[in-house]
Amino acid sequence: MVSAEKNQFSGPLTVFQERRLPEPAAPAGYSALIDAYGVDAPLPRTLSAIGAHHRILEQGGWRIMTPRHAPDASLEGHLTFAFKYEGLDLAVLKRLFLATGAAPIEAIVRDKPTGSYARRVWFLYEWLTGEHLDLPDAKTGKYVPVLDPDLQWGIEGETVPRYRLRNNLPGTPEFCPLVFRTKRLDHFIADDLPQRARDIIADVPRDVLARTAAFLLLKDSKSSYAIEGESPPQDRIQRWGRAIGEAGKHPLDEDELLRLQRIVIGDARFIKLGLRDEGGFVGNHDRDTRLPLPDHISARHEDLPSLLTGMIAFDRGPAQYMDAVIAAAILAFGFVYIHPFEDGNGRLHRYLIHHVLAERGYNPPGVIFPVSAAILDQIDQYRDTVESYSQRLLPLIRWEPTETFNVRVLSDTGDFYRFFDATPHAEFLYACVKRTIEHDLPYETQFLRSYDEFRRRIEGMIDMPERKIDLLFRFLKQNDGKLSNRAREKEFAGLTPAEAERIEAIYGDIFSAEGH
Repeated sequence: MVSAEKNQFSGPLTVFQERRLPEPAAPAGYSALIDAYGVDAPLPRTLSAIGAHHRILEQGGWRIMTPRHAPDASLEGHLTFAFKYEGLDLAVLKRLFLATGAAPIEAIVRDKPTGSYARRVWFLYEWLTGEHLDLPDAKTGKYVPVLDPDLQWGIEGETVPRYRLRNNLPGTPEFCPLVFRTKRLDHFIADDLPQRARDIIADVPRDVLARTAAFLLLKDSKSSYAIEGESPPQDRIQRWGRAIGEAGKHPLDEDELLRLQRIVIGDARFIKLGLRDEGGFVGNHDRDTRLPLPDHISARHEDLPSLLTGMIAFDRGPAQYMDAVIAAAILAFGFVYIHPFEDGNGRLHRYLIHHVLAERGYNPPGVIFPVSAAILDQIDQYRDTVESYSQRLLPLIRWEPTETFNVRVLSDTGDFYRFFDATPHAEFLYACVKRTIEHDLPYETQFLRSYDEFRRRIEGMIDMPERKIDLLFRFLKQNDGKLSNRAREKEFAGLTPAEAERIEAIYGDIFSAEGH
């Protein structure tokens, strides 16, 4: 147990744990607690400090606040500041409580038994550590939420009489990433993207919609493999596409994840199926020594059962009551950080996006938004999003190489995968979903309508089998609406010059205006 008296909290600094401040300022809230108690947890994306000026400055991952915001230089003071201005960081709080032990928390509650912040600290201590404090149940005090809904996304939750609080945390102690409310997310939600999707397909003929859905499904499956740098046989792509098409129809549990992994892998002769029984990492090996060069270290295999239990509980509980895209981001990116399998994690991670959206009825029945294609088109931003947490996590993990050139984690890291800030992930995923609805869905439906018109007009002028018309279309598309000399002399030598010119005119009339 570590104690921190008032004089242990730092005064103004210019550098905090290798992160420069935009101006000299004293750490406040989580930054002060991390420093004073030696908390070993990923730093929050934004840290707070108290400056000398009477204006708030947000720059370089810091929020410099005014002297009037300065908290009392104590455990209670900085916890109150954090809850009020910074929201909840469950990983930091868990490690902080393990450092303080029970006595200081009990003292805070006894000093202010009706205080809303004191009762929230009390609840979170017991919820995170599983330890029952030597405190009588609260008798008075207004019921307030544990998570401030103005700062972070939660659920309606349920009342907890012991603390006279409403537990609106969107998860369990085994898995509870959090997402901050941002203007960008508010704008995405206000767009009402599900209704936009319904409006787009409202007047699309049923057969065109069915073909659109089939194409988008195949596009997503192919893109998901391409993200992993793989070009599997067409039958594997189609088999995975069929699995994506069934997303949301089966309850999520470990058996379902194992079933999906078998579909993804196909030939498993050289890959161990099921949960890892050793360490795991994403990265490379040194060319000479073969030692690991990790960009991300996966959860310890010893922690996998409880982490998956937490994820499944999240999917069956809180995910049903949150915004669907935010819930999908929490579940899917949580899965990819945990990386429970030896192979197939990336594709399953993206499958989970479809699972949540389909389960919640976010996409029109039978239509899969090709999120993987949107990710592939923004692959650098996708990697930056994943690394937004991995880069803060990696320095905290103590590990050693194994004799098989893998990693063996030497420290307790489970909480770092249970609790992380999924805000960048939610914003990125929303942008991808919006792109699929506003671009891919209308583009593909219009393309098929245009293609059908092209085929109808060609059939009206000349007898030609459908596969030949398709080949004709492909030649025209590849050559900017013109039939090449090769096509005129070989595959379509039977066309007269006048017919070839008329076909080019038909193509231009239909597709030039559409931008296809």
